[in-house]
Amino acid sequence: MPGPAQQSSTRPAAPDTARPSDPSATAGASGPVASPAATGPAGSPAAADPADAAAACGNDVDTADVIVVGAGPAGSTAAYHLARTGLDVLLLEKSAFPREKVCGDGLTPRAVRQLIDLGIDVSESAGWLHNRGLRIVAGGRRVELDWPELSAFPGFGLVRRRADFDELLARRATAAGARLVERANVASPLLDERTGRIIGVTARLGEDRRPVAYRAPLVVAADGNSTRLSLAMKRYRRTDRAMGVAYRTYFTTPRHEDRYLEAWLDLRDPNDPARRLLPGYGWVFGMGDGTANVGLGVVDTGAVSGEVDWKNLLRRWCEDLPADYGYHPEGVTEPIRGSALPMGLNRQPHYADGLLLIGDAGGTVSPATGEGIAYAMESGRYAAETIVQALARRTDRGRDLALRAYPQALRAAYDGYFALGRLTVAALSRPRLIGAAGAAGLGNPAVLRAAFRLVVNLTEPNSRDALDRLLHVLGRLAPSSRG
Repeated sequence: MPGPAQQSSTRPAAPDTARPSDPSATAGASGPVASPAATGPAGSPAAADPADAAAACGNDVDTADVIVVGAGPAGSTAAYHLARTGLDVLLLEKSAFPREKVCGDGLTPRAVRQLIDLGIDVSESAGWLHNRGLRIVAGGRRVELDWPELSAFPGFGLVRRRADFDELLARRATAAGARLVERANVASPLLDERTGRIIGVTARLGEDRRPVAYRAPLVVAADGNSTRLSLAMKRYRRTDRAMGVAYRTYFTTPRHEDRYLEAWLDLRDPNDPARRLLPGYGWVFGMGDGTANVGLGVVDTGAVSGEVDWKNLLRRWCEDLPADYGYHPEGVTEPIRGSALPMGLNRQPHYADGLLLIGDAGGTVSPATGEGIAYAMESGRYAAETIVQALARRTDRGRDLALRAYPQALRAAYDGYFALGRLTVAALSRPRLIGAAGAAGLGNPAVLRAAFRLVVNLTEPNSRDALDRLLHVLGRLAPSSRG
């Protein structure tokens, strides 16, 4: 890759109207660049000292209008929407594509809408497997629920492996003009000594981990659940918000072209003598390539998660699948991998001191379903739209006021839905109640359809339909995420 930044695309020329009108007045727009040396308490990265920057990094310094740290769905979506306005965007990815991520690989219509907005071809001829909806398996029953046909969302979902999916989004961002830098492992923020604002980041670049620095007046943290950048800026996870865990593998199956995502609600620990229901579900998502993504997602309610061997649970659960799924240990094609799921906007503030948090870094996973990709992409778009407006302001104060619109946009979009999800999480700590409610719902089609649309968050924004109006009212009545 060319140059000290290992750029995968050339720098676009950003129009003057997209930049701050007085760069010297913007925090981080001028001055020395810092060294990536130190780490803070407990191994967390510490802010670099700007006075040591030029000596430590030599000529390996790059500047941009915006730095996005992390080229997952959130970061690449943000980079695309920023770059297409003409802003100079650096998209820093610690790995090299293609790279693997733990995920179910299933996309709901919310995520499909975001892909279409990126200009991505989502046809089956382009490598996507379309699905019609969700099949729920519980209490010996199977119920198929189709995605609703809505003006706001398409009536189909998709499946695609994350290694391919993430690279597709990152390349889409570079096609819009973003400069993707792979193998850029961000180490610490650069801070303005006077204001404490972030003005860039330091990183270790390539296999030789060469120290480099990148500067911009605004930085977007899209570096996942671990989000070292957020921790260095003292953005800590709220302990009153639930976390989830997900484990998945792949196995060969004759059902690989199943047109429904499948969720099994009767998830139990086989080592538990009482066979209690666990607060989560197992899934089987056909990949269309001869395999299925099979996994489990469980909310950490504090009651069971520390006692369960999740990898063993997934193996045992697969062994109990019906014979026509074709599961056998020799047909497993990938090792079991797990990941944490940061839920319900559990890291705040989402904007302060020049840093915006998006995707898993901001805890945008749905507490109700564990869905993360759609909300990661939406948060990336909200952040990008806010930044474009802010960088057009003429003063520091005006820019900062505009940037405060980002957390407001998150609250407006998700407060009600995520709060309902948190209530669901609280109920999940009472398995008997959930078991009874699930059995009753599966036997009542009207109740089940309403619950399905509420849980997957697919409603018409301005509908006069009674169900949509009821779902909107429930969302407005739910407690705020500020509490």
